Amino acid sequence: MSSLLFERTGLSEHREIRCERMNVDTLVPEQFFRDPYLLEFLQLEQKEQYSECELEAAIIDHLQSFLLELGKGFCFEARQKRITFDNTHYRIDLVFYHRILKCHVLVDLKLGDFSHADAGQMNVYLNYYRENESVSGDNPPIGIILCSGKNEALVRYATAGLAHKLFVSKYLINLPSEVELEGILKEERGKVQK
Repeated sequence: MSSLLFERTGLSEHREIRCERMNVDTLVPEQFFRDPYLLEFLQLEQKEQYSECELEAAIIDHLQSFLLELGKGFCFEARQKRITFDNTHYRIDLVFYHRILKCHVLVDLKLGDFSHADAGQMNVYLNYYRENESVSGDNPPIGIILCSGKNEALVRYATAGLAHKLFVSKYLINLPSEVELEGILKEERGKVQK
């Protein structure tokens, strides 16, 4: 209740789908991903800056709560999953398997705002996973870039035309104030009325 899950689900663009009984034949990834994710349970200090490593460590320390915030069907698989190209190593922050969608979900944590380079990086990870980690019966992997801020237009242009499903979601480490919450509700109401 304190995370306002009901209210955030109600504000979702796909709330009708979320509220209906899930039909296995018509599952779409959009049914399972939120924006924003509320990470208040991480109990991160209010400080000017913290590292991605600190954010990731806090998520792992509170993995059960993070899985509940992600939603139904997520199973933890790996942290800092290493992939290598010509002796150059890259690390995927968090890897999950979604048992309902039958696919890997790769999570890239970003401290700052979303950048178009983040979409390119995630696309590399998704292509690698599709070719090297997926097994028979798996659906194509899905990426989530979890960032502290995003510009909707930049997200749209950076992710349009990609072969993979890629979600850019904002995270909040504290519940918004009453004034901020009113602003969010007005903004969402405006989107729905369009």
